[in-house]
Amino acid sequence: MATIVKKVVSGNTYYYLGHSIREGGKVVKKEVYLGRKIPENIENVKESFIFDLYKEKWFSKFECIKNNYSQEQKTMPPSARQRELQAFATRFTYDTQRIEGSSLTLRETANLLEHGITPNEKPIGDVYEAEAHRQVFYDMIGYSKDLSLQIVLFWHKTLFEKTKPDIAGGIRSYRVAISGSGVTLPLPAELDFMLHEFFSWYNSNKGKMNPVELAALVHLKFVTIHPFGDGNGRTSRLMMNFVLNKHGYPMLDIPYVKRSGYYRALERSQTKGDASPFLSWFFGRYLKEYGRLLKKQ
Repeated sequence: MATIVKKVVSGNTYYYLGHSIREGGKVVKKEVYLGRKIPENIENVKESFIFDLYKEKWFSKFECIKNNYSQEQKTMPPSARQRELQAFATRFTYDTQRIEGSSLTLRETANLLEHGITPNEKPIGDVYEAEAHRQVFYDMIGYSKDLSLQIVLFWHKTLFEKTKPDIAGGIRSYRVAISGSGVTLPLPAELDFMLHEFFSWYNSNKGKMNPVELAALVHLKFVTIHPFGDGNGRTSRLMMNFVLNKHGYPMLDIPYVKRSGYYRALERSQTKGDASPFLSWFFGRYLKEYGRLLKKQ
């Protein structure tokens, strides 16, 4: 926990933020100067300070995960890799759809996508959207070019052309809100500019930023823009995994049972205008999911 340190020099008071971390077997004190007064947004400052201190440690672990994942994939027979990808596609489709209100269970999703068995007494829209999501997922991992508005619109169109053809592949021209959330979403008139800024940011940073951080920010920024009438979460999670897969990192599934922490982290970052809460949650989730790959180092 970061603590405020007060120092008095020649009768003048100065404030610092301090935190101790372990480096190379030693405990090292890190400090950042706050000023002559404690900032009003001190909690945000603390959060960003802690995040920045641990970012490099996270990134070295991510690199280890990538390297060990690559080695693991090389030793697996092609048929085993295909089965692993199919299992991920099913689980990812189940969780991302369930987060958005689908009634299909994991077993029903697996039976549908892997065996062609349609569940009884379930909304046909849930069935169509699960099938469409699986199709977009495989299209996404086979896409050789980079993210653009055109491909994102195409993925969205494919997701919803059977269930919501009136919004499929189109930018919204009306206001929307997230039920139960304090987040204020952009107005329709702002969307063209914000999407242009998003892809400019992406193209400027895709070669500079750690891919796990880039994937998390792609998700956070795109879902905050909220350009579609529906499907913003699903689309942004596909974009997130596109980035991870493109850079050779294992893709991430956000489990439905972990949705509360996911929602809280998103909303904190959106309401504060600070990516740190969501990035901290995302990094922790990624390390927990692939911690086994760290043990191989």
